Amino acid sequence: MTNISGASSGSSTTRRGRVVGVPMVCWCGAEIVGKISKSDPNPYRRYFRCAFAVSNKLMDDNHVFKWVDEALLNEVDRLSSEAKRLEQMVRESEIVFDGAEYEKMVFDKVLMKVEEEVFQKVESVVSESQRYMKKPMIVGIVVSYDRCWVREFHMM
Repeated sequence: MTNISGASSGSSTTRRGRVVGVPMVCWCGAEIVGKISKSDPNPYRRYFRCAFAVSNKLMDDNHVFKWVDEALLNEVDRLSSEAKRLEQMVRESEIVFDGAEYEKMVFDKVLMKVEEEVFQKVESVVSESQRYMKKPMIVGIVVSYDRCWVREFHMM
């Protein structure tokens, strides 16, 4: 088998632009095959090449050519960047989660305050009504999402 590396300098470009990472398909639609260089400048160095270019023994063309070591370094860099992006997302979600916990705590405090105010209003209405009624019984009910109070007030 002859060396068809075509680009011994390590430049991995295609007609469509630079190939980043491990190439999967050439711009022409052909699959990518792994080959081993037999050239003097790069003996036994592995590379990826367009299957069409390999079958037609094309050299110095615009079909995909990329050294395996370069492709793997690109993949490591890409995965490292992706890991950093995911770590940042996790940090941001923790901040959002802490913010949600804080909002729940504030909501609970406000809810308790509102419940106390409603209860005080009910008591004031009951005490006001005691002046005008003769021995009636009033039942006050205050309901929230996690509590329920029932009070009976007997007038004298």
